[in-house]
Amino acid sequence: MRLSRLLLVCLVLGLAPLLSAHAQGQVSPYTVVVSVADTSDGARNNAFGDALAQVLARTSGGQDLSGKPGYADALKGASGIVQQYQYQRAATGLSLQVTFDQAAVQRTVSQLGVASAGPRPPVLLVVRDEDGSVLTRDALAALTQAVAARGYATTLADPGKTADTPNTSSAGPDQVAELARQYKTGLILLGQLHGNSADWVLVSGGPQQRWNNNGASTAAVLADAGNGLADRLGKQLNVIGAAAVDGKLWVSQVNSATDYANLLATLRADPSVRQVGTVAAQGDGILFAVKSSLPMDALSTNLSAGGRLLVGDAHGGADASLRWIH
Repeated sequence: MRLSRLLLVCLVLGLAPLLSAHAQGQVSPYTVVVSVADTSDGARNNAFGDALAQVLARTSGGQDLSGKPGYADALKGASGIVQQYQYQRAATGLSLQVTFDQAAVQRTVSQLGVASAGPRPPVLLVVRDEDGSVLTRDALAALTQAVAARGYATTLADPGKTADTPNTSSAGPDQVAELARQYKTGLILLGQLHGNSADWVLVSGGPQQRWNNNGASTAAVLADAGNGLADRLGKQLNVIGAAAVDGKLWVSQVNSATDYANLLATLRADPSVRQVGTVAAQGDGILFAVKSSLPMDALSTNLSAGGRLLVGDAHGGADASLRWIH
């Protein structure tokens, strides 16, 4: 069946509104693990404040809220919106896993005067040691802690499936698409350690950013990389729109009615998309008319971070182009 006929079936039957967008990420944005000095009430309350700071940054899309009126008071009252907590033993000492009430966090973000961008998907980490082995979460603690402090979650590739994953010298579009499909995120950090230095490649929806760094120790290199990662994601993802923008968005590799319905649900679920309508279909692609609070290039980047869409080849008549990941 040609795509135009599939499109007609979807419009007539109204399939799209029945299908919700996929759940982004593998880690709840409302649950974090933070270091705690001991089990005293004072240390626990301080840890609650540190944990809430991370959750607020996550649920506002990585924005820095520390300068907002009421921010300090919100952290002081963090214990009042804790849903559950649990102490854990870690290699570096004692830690505390904290889960906050989702509705209460969203109210806090709103009270701070911030339009929530919604939580970002986790960043998939694939970092190799000098011998080529992929580092574990414990070995990457300095990196993950730095990233978490800036409001981003992380996840690691399945240890049994890392042999064929891309590296800093080879990260082809098909490999990136396969990782995005498996782990439901378009944010991927590839790393290669060289003693007290490292090479890094950040894949955020398609475009690749490369850099290298060095430090006094491996931990320092990893911590610096975590902050560098957050800086780059912040510049790319935290674009604040001022007015409604009308544009055309082309999405290719839409091969079925289900693809179309899920794609439309994904677009409508994005908080920066105000309206979306179908304009035309050609081959395996669809042209959408979109009204967004973001410029079209920024919207394209945000959408591709979720792991269901990646940046595609330019298409005539479209302001931005993406391809659907099945």
